[in-house]
Amino acid sequence: MTERIVVVGFGPVAARLIDELLPAVRSGLVHLTVVGEEAEAAYNRVLVADLGVGRTTAGALALADAAALVADGVDVRLGVRVRRVDRARQRVLLGDGSSPGYDRLVFATGSRPVIPNLTGLNPDPAAPVLPAGVTALRDLADASALQAAVAGGKRVVVLGGGVLGLETALAAAEEGATVTVVHNGPHPLGRNIDRGGGAVLAASLRNCGVRVAGNARSVAVETGDDGGFTALLLDDGSAIDGELLVLSCGVRPRTELAEGCGLSTAAGILVDHRLRAHHEPHIFAIGDCAEVRCPDPDCLACRSARGPAGLVGPGWRQAEWLAGYLTLLASRSDAEAEAVPPLPAEQPSVLVLKARGLTMAVAGDVSAEPWDEEALTAGAVGGRARLQVAQWSDPEHGRYVKMTTRAGVLEGLVAVGMPRTGAELVQLFERGAELPADRSLLLRLDGPDQAPSTAADPERTVCRCAGVSGTAIAAAVTGGCGTVAEVSRETRAGTGCGGCHEDIKGLIERHYQGAGV
Repeated sequence: MTERIVVVGFGPVAARLIDELLPAVRSGLVHLTVVGEEAEAAYNRVLVADLGVGRTTAGALALADAAALVADGVDVRLGVRVRRVDRARQRVLLGDGSSPGYDRLVFATGSRPVIPNLTGLNPDPAAPVLPAGVTALRDLADASALQAAVAGGKRVVVLGGGVLGLETALAAAEEGATVTVVHNGPHPLGRNIDRGGGAVLAASLRNCGVRVAGNARSVAVETGDDGGFTALLLDDGSAIDGELLVLSCGVRPRTELAEGCGLSTAAGILVDHRLRAHHEPHIFAIGDCAEVRCPDPDCLACRSARGPAGLVGPGWRQAEWLAGYLTLLASRSDAEAEAVPPLPAEQPSVLVLKARGLTMAVAGDVSAEPWDEEALTAGAVGGRARLQVAQWSDPEHGRYVKMTTRAGVLEGLVAVGMPRTGAELVQLFERGAELPADRSLLLRLDGPDQAPSTAADPERTVCRCAGVSGTAIAAAVTGGCGTVAEVSRETRAGTGCGGCHEDIKGLIERHYQGAGV
């Protein structure tokens, strides 16, 4: 008997799940229905800003081909809204009046941008009303608004100091727009980076042509006679003029459908370590909308669990794991499916900003300062080593490094303007490897006497989003891939945040240099 699987949502994570389920669809084991609210099939939202500044095309962002999926037997419903889920009858009621049934239902509804509560904006999460010239830069239509502003050399105001907001600001400024980043707090990335790194980051943004307004609390949006955005008003009475306001205030998981059918939610839809909704074996959730926190009160891993990761890499890994699990369930191998190890816990995430003229990497806890004795000794009990902090700063040249270690192993890192040192620290952090006793050896990686490294560990993870190693990329290049796009099609490397594109390009160039081409 064919298993009916319905996927609600058609973003990047849903696209990966569908791709992994295709063999089961082709064999007749699974009948797959995917419901997407947008008229377009899945595309890479992380790179919408690149589309907005003209650095990529809509075609390059595509992650799925609806026509090809239909040809493979997938029931694709685009531009259709889900009204509600009828758990009792195991049916999904759609806005077009149809109601496909399911044996297994997967929520991949993702997240929506947070609309700040400012005078002049309607922050209704279900249907925000934004004036002309205000965008959350979430979809292809938003990219068109940014593209028009950049092409006209207009004034762009970015509200929010997160990574996506900063990358948008840097790209828009380089392409000719006049850009101001407005954020609340002493420096950008206030939740992730320490004071020293934040100060150097803010100075580096200014050196790249981006104006930075820190410690600024926004209160209202001002519009002109035509109803379009003209200024962002601050609580001190000042105003920041502009013709386009980009809201980059974070995202919030879309859980309303799950709540409407009685599922347990917190920040996201609560699921166990097999991505099953609490007390509902027929429903699963993955990606930005899913919060892995099992109902077992004795589970140590879940006591310190946070909400959804908000990154595409963890969502893709969930999709790949769930596809295998659902395939086993569809083959009626319940015992075999339950024998599959649960989804492995995600490792601490690494925050990377890569722009022309500015690089940054942040990971772990970097709050402790070198002379903060209370913070350094906290947790140093029962023979556990105390924290140590090594810190180096060169604000004039936009360079800063901080290494927080315990027994020589990194617990946190910051690297601004030090790309090679940052890359090495990230590798050491992800491997849990011990740092050299002389920390200055790491700083020398970015010294003027250091040639570009050609002996990097081939097994290192080049694309963290898709989990692709240098060895896999090198194999693809050896097999004939000569561009980043070709490598991406072959390995999936570079299809997430895009931060590894330069690394992939470097591997391609080294291959052809070695071949004497």
